[in-house]
Amino acid sequence: MSVIGVLAFPDVEELDFVGPWEVFAAAAQLGGADRVLLLGETLDPVRCAKGLVVVPDTRWADAPALDVILVPGGDGRRRQMTNPAMLALLRRQASGCRWLTSVCTGSFVLVAAGLATGKQVTTHWSRIEELRGHPVVVRDDVRYVRDGNLVTAAGVSAGIDMALWLVGQIHTPEFAREVQRYIQYDPEPPYARG
Repeated sequence: MSVIGVLAFPDVEELDFVGPWEVFAAAAQLGGADRVLLLGETLDPVRCAKGLVVVPDTRWADAPALDVILVPGGDGRRRQMTNPAMLALLRRQASGCRWLTSVCTGSFVLVAAGLATGKQVTTHWSRIEELRGHPVVVRDDVRYVRDGNLVTAAGVSAGIDMALWLVGQIHTPEFAREVQRYIQYDPEPPYARG
């Protein structure tokens, strides 16, 4: 059984964590035997970037050993980049977790914690140039990129792709396809470029 920790903090971008949450929770529901936890600095409700309010399952300080940790982005990431509790959580968990991941600007929090130095990373297209100012190898041509056990996804919906890939790594690609079919994830944007 894998324990997956999804971080929540004020002004976090909703789809950055809710999309992957759906993937991981669906995998658990379909028999993956995973445990998915929403982790907050406190157990107080967290107001997200667009107004959604969520309630953490566990405090960061009380988090069990995690196999996967997911750091979402959003405007709240700026505060988290200097939040000693967030940085301590990431540093403490990083040494033992199988996968250290981020979505969108969550990659900046991993950089601030010193966990992405010299590694390939990506982020939302609008923040690529900002990311180039850090000691990382920036990839702006991918939906997600893996460098060792670090996996970073580009903006928002790319986190769903990354989470499905992770399910395939944790279990099997066949099981990940079952999860993808179950959540009916087969994007066909109505106004895609021709």
